[in-house]
Amino acid sequence: MATTNDHPGELAAADPVKLIGIRETPLSVDEVFRAVGDDASGGTALFVGTVRNHDGGTDVDRLGYSCHPSAEAEMRRIAEKVVAEYPVRALAALHRVGDLEVGDLAVVVAVSCPHRGEAFDACRRLIDDLKHEVPIWKHQTFSDGTEEWVGAC
Repeated sequence: MATTNDHPGELAAADPVKLIGIRETPLSVDEVFRAVGDDASGGTALFVGTVRNHDGGTDVDRLGYSCHPSAEAEMRRIAEKVVAEYPVRALAALHRVGDLEVGDLAVVVAVSCPHRGEAFDACRRLIDDLKHEVPIWKHQTFSDGTEEWVGAC
């Protein structure tokens, strides 16, 4: 009888990057979750980033995201880096651009792995690296009439 580690389901999938995109339309948690469905995965970690109503002690009314034309390619590069480091069965990442209101979904990422710990670790690496390395900029409008640009990298 083969040990658990010998089972193909314990390994990364051959082509685990299922969905990468920059969207001007509202994001769907269901779409991302469906994209990472995998029968060999025992753990799926999902992160949803939403527009909050404050930043740095100031009320936020709305914000807008814009990106460099290379943003989607950079998202794919980061996804490939994550799948090289973890036994990822399936991975998906979407980021919104355009004008968003408080409560809107700004980013949705998900990773499926054979086990929950791997899924949590891979998902955290994915969202942290996307936030720090992908050329997406946030323009916040505050309730007091001030504005601020925040760069992702």
